[in-house]
Amino acid sequence: MNYRLWLLLVLWLPGWALAGSCSVLIVGDSLSSGYGLAPGQGWVELLDARLKKTAPQWRAINASITGDTTQNGLLRLQPALDRHRPHGVLIELGGNDALRGTPPAVIRQNLQTMIRQAKSAGAWVALLEAPVLPNYGKPYAEAVAKLYVDVSREEKIVRVPCFVCDVGVKDGMMQADGIHPNEKAQPKMLDAVWPYIQPKLRHCPVKKP
Repeated sequence: MNYRLWLLLVLWLPGWALAGSCSVLIVGDSLSSGYGLAPGQGWVELLDARLKKTAPQWRAINASITGDTTQNGLLRLQPALDRHRPHGVLIELGGNDALRGTPPAVIRQNLQTMIRQAKSAGAWVALLEAPVLPNYGKPYAEAVAKLYVDVSREEKIVRVPCFVCDVGVKDGMMQADGIHPNEKAQPKMLDAVWPYIQPKLRHCPVKKP
């Protein structure tokens, strides 16, 4: 191909076509938004860095917002799907719902709707189980934990067990508020998620424009 023609073609192509990449969209709350951390320290940014080394055709897109609930996520997901057209979606929501005592049935419905929206957009989905504090008693906490198992099974998607629960009980892993993991915890959070999504990254399917 003529060099000048090739250069014009490269300049004309959109960014996603140049990269030839697949993307995974993370829709979460403060645990994924990098709350209280310096740029580059959050587990999602570490995920993107790992992808560049181990699965360079993939990239991570962080659409997480501190304080988000499943209802907020539901309102935001479809526009994000339309904009980014991701090949995979990680849903990390529900912790703030549990802090507010949101009925488990409501959390369940919101998550199911989000999962079905992502699947309808052609993306595979992984659901990250939310940590639940015992504020509203053991029965409530157990009901919330169970819904992640049930929804994942019913929707036939990957469920990632609570990826912050391990670091939450270790000294030196939390920020001063005692709620958010610090920078030392972020690599461990990524390591807790990685085995569940790595099989999905072996193939980068081409989406039609």
